[in-house]
Amino acid sequence: MQFRIADTFTDSLARLTGDEQRAVKTAAFDLQMNPAHPGLKLHQVDRAKDKDFWSVRVTRDIRLIVHRTASSFLLCYVDHHDAAYQWAERRRLERHPTTGAAQLVEIRETVREIRVPRYVEVDVPASTPGAAAGGPATSRTAIFADASDDDLLGYGVPVEWLDDVRAATEDTLLDLADHLPGEAAEALLQLATGGAPDRPAPALAGADPFAHPDAQRRFRVMADVEALERALDYPWEKWTVFLHPAQRQLVEREYRGPARVAGSAGTGKTIVALHRAVHLARAHPESRVLLATFSDALAAALRMRLKRLIGNEPRIAERLEVHSMSGIGRRLYAANVGRLELATDEDIRELLRQAAADVEGHRFGAHFLRTEWSTVVDAWQLASWEDYRDVQRLGRKTRLAEKQRQLLWSIFSQVRSALGEQGKLTAPGMFARVAAKMAEAPHPPFDFCVIDEAQDIGVAELRFLAAVGGGRPNSLFFAGDLGQRIFQTPFSWRALGVDVRGRSHTLRINYRTSHQIRRQADRLLPPELADVDGNAERRGATVSVFNGPAPEVRTFDTPEDETEAIADWLRARQREGYAPQAIGVFVRSPEQIERALSAVRAAGMRPVQIDDGSGGVSGSVAVGTMHLAKGLEFRAVAVAACDEEVIPLQARIERVGDDADLEEVYGTERHLLYVACTRARDRLLVTGVDPGSEFLDDLRAGE
Repeated sequence: MQFRIADTFTDSLARLTGDEQRAVKTAAFDLQMNPAHPGLKLHQVDRAKDKDFWSVRVTRDIRLIVHRTASSFLLCYVDHHDAAYQWAERRRLERHPTTGAAQLVEIRETVREIRVPRYVEVDVPASTPGAAAGGPATSRTAIFADASDDDLLGYGVPVEWLDDVRAATEDTLLDLADHLPGEAAEALLQLATGGAPDRPAPALAGADPFAHPDAQRRFRVMADVEALERALDYPWEKWTVFLHPAQRQLVEREYRGPARVAGSAGTGKTIVALHRAVHLARAHPESRVLLATFSDALAAALRMRLKRLIGNEPRIAERLEVHSMSGIGRRLYAANVGRLELATDEDIRELLRQAAADVEGHRFGAHFLRTEWSTVVDAWQLASWEDYRDVQRLGRKTRLAEKQRQLLWSIFSQVRSALGEQGKLTAPGMFARVAAKMAEAPHPPFDFCVIDEAQDIGVAELRFLAAVGGGRPNSLFFAGDLGQRIFQTPFSWRALGVDVRGRSHTLRINYRTSHQIRRQADRLLPPELADVDGNAERRGATVSVFNGPAPEVRTFDTPEDETEAIADWLRARQREGYAPQAIGVFVRSPEQIERALSAVRAAGMRPVQIDDGSGGVSGSVAVGTMHLAKGLEFRAVAVAACDEEVIPLQARIERVGDDADLEEVYGTERHLLYVACTRARDRLLVTGVDPGSEFLDDLRAGE
C-alpha cells in the first residue's frame, strides 16, 4: 500500500492553530506507520459519493479525511468536524477519462450557482473561441461556447463541469476556476487571455493515474517518515513537495549548453532553480553544485529553503553550496589567488575626482564618469586605450566621439594605475582574475552552476561563470526576470560565450500573486521585454491561479493624511487575521523610510527595518526600500511615498545626459515599483502625496 498526501491536505493543515497542527502531525505519522492503527478511530463518511472517504479522529473536534483503498492510503484534508465532513461529501477521487490523471473532483451538484465576483476582469481577446462574431467580447460573452467536449476534456476539465465551462463569461471564469483541478483551471485562464496551453498526452491504457505529471503536482508518495516530516514541517510551502509539470520538465531536462528560465514575478523561477540544483546533485552523486544569487541575504533565504527541500540528505548538502555571487567570488579568489583588498565606492569616487581634476579640456560630470567607469571600463575590464576605443558600450546611450573617448581614457587610465599602486581591486577585477584561474585549472570548482536573480548579474560575473561552466552540457542554468532588472545595464550574454537561444523558457503560471495585483502591476511594464541577444519575454500570456481584491491606489493632500490612511489599512489587515510578519511596507529611498515607520507605529504595530534583503522578524511589520524588497514575499504590502519627484527619482533624471539615457532611468524606476508591488500575494496598497508619481496613472488604468 502506498502512503500519499494531497496538496489539499497541506493547504488545510496550514490553516489550523499550532496545537491543532501538532496533533494532526502525530496522527499522520501514526497512520503512515500503521494505517489500521488501533488508537485512531476511522469512520466511513456515510454521505460521501465516494465510499472510499474515511474520517480519522484527531482530537475531540478535529477530523482528518483520508481516501483508503486496497493499494493506496491518501491524506486528503483536515478541519473541524463538520467542515471536514462537508469537504468529503462534496468530492470524489477519480481518474480523468481523457488525460488519465488522478483528480479530486468537486461534485457539481453540491456547488451553488457560480456567483459573479465583485472584483474580476479577464482580458479576453476578440479572437478567443466563443467570442461574439463581428465584435469584441463582452463580460456576458460565453468564452468557450464553441469548444468541443474533446477539446475541454483534453485540458483536464472533469466531465460534469463541461457545461459550466462552456457557459463561463469574463465575470464568472475566475470563480469557476476555483472549483476545477489545477491543470484545467490554468489551461482555461491561458486560453481566455490569448495563450496556447500545452495539452497533456492521452492516457495509456493501464497507466497508474497517480503517476501522471498532473497528478504528481497534487499527490505525492511519502516513502518514509523523513519525507512525511519534511512535508508537514512547512505546510504553507507546498513547493517542497508538489511541483508543477511545466516546472518539473525544466528541472529534469538535459541541456546541451547554457539554459535560462524566465517569467514574471511569482511564477516560481526560484523554486525551479532550487529543484534544479537538487536534481543535478542527486543525478550526479560525485558532482559539486553551486547555487548562487544576487545578495548575501537572498543566499541565506535560499539556504533555508534548501534545508526544507532536502531535509535529512546530508550527502547532498555536502556537495551543494549556496552563495551570493560576491561571496563565491571572494572565496575562490582567496583560495586560488591570495589576499584580497576590494576598493570601496568612496575609493573609486575619490580616484575619479582626482583624475578628472588632473585632465584638462573635458566637461564630464562626476555622475557620468562614475557610471562610464562602472558600466563600461570596469565592467568589461578594459586595460588599454585600444580596448576602450573599440568597445561597443552596450547599455550606454550617450554617443562619444573618438576625441571624447581619448579624454575619458586619460582619466580612467589614471584610476586603474592608482588602484594597482594601492594593491586594490574592484569586484569586476576580482572576478576577472578568478575567471583566468578557472580557465587554467584542470578541474573546475563546480560541475554545475545554478544562478537565481540572473537578470542582475554583471559582465565580469558572467565571464567567471562561463569559465567555470567550460561549455559542458548542463553546466550553467539561469533563472531571472527582465522586468525585475534594477541593478545592471543590459549587455550581450552571447558575446561572452553564454548563448541561451533555443534553451530559454518562460514560465506562464503565477502562483504567488493574485490576478488583480499581477494584472495591474504588469501595466508598469511593456507587454514584451527582450534582452540584447533578442530573447523575448511576453508578459501578457501569464495567468494567476487565484483571485483577490483589487489593489488600492490613493493619493493624499499631506504626508500626515497618508500616514493615517496607511495605519487604517494596516489595522484592517490585522483584524482580518494577517500576522505582522506577513505584511511589508516599502518606499523608494532611505529618505522616505521614516514615513513608512510612522505609519506602522500609528497602526499600533511594531516595525522592523530590513537590511540587505532580510525578511524581517516574527511579530513585526517589515519596512524597507524597494531595492531590498527583491526576493521577498508578503500576504499584504503597502508601497508608500510614491510622490512626484520621488519615483522616478528626480535626482537621477537631473543627472541624465540625453533622451536615450532618460529612457533607461525611467525603465529601471518602473522596474523598482514593479518589484515592490509584486511582493504582495493578496492585498496591495500604493500611496503618495498629491499630485503623486506619474506611474500611479498606469496602475490606476487597471482599476
